[in-house]
Amino acid sequence: MKRQYYLGISIFITIVILILDQITKFIIASSMKVGDSFEVIPNFLNITSHRNNGAAWGILSGKMSFFYIITIIILIVLIVFYIKEAKHNLLMQVAISLLFAGALGNFIDRVLHGEVVDFVDTYIFGYNFPIFNVADASLTIGVLLIIVALLTDMKKEV
Repeated sequence: MKRQYYLGISIFITIVILILDQITKFIIASSMKVGDSFEVIPNFLNITSHRNNGAAWGILSGKMSFFYIITIIILIVLIVFYIKEAKHNLLMQVAISLLFAGALGNFIDRVLHGEVVDFVDTYIFGYNFPIFNVADASLTIGVLLIIVALLTDMKKEV
């Protein structure tokens, strides 16, 4: 019989991402001033202490009430989607766990500090990509995995 839910894996992923996210943000916030930066890989990766009180690229900067409401709605939708739609699909459950952990990680920052700590500063093909954190990376990977899971399901149905 095929397992419906891989709840242990989902909880493990969520907890690991949350811990990693919060520890890295704490280290950056406690050891670097905003704007401090050091090069890790020349012309590719810096660690730069940055704060963001908006969404990606500073969109909707300072609209904390909006972010609180939207994040709570997103977290509820993810839980419902996990329960109703992700049965038998480990990849979809992992993707939702990554999305949940990422949204919760940044939500914790917004509630406790009124802003999100960002620090991963990359240059990709000469483009200075917006500074991000572990939660942001988790969200991005989660979205990519959902796309893969949906495309895989579509192939099975054809």
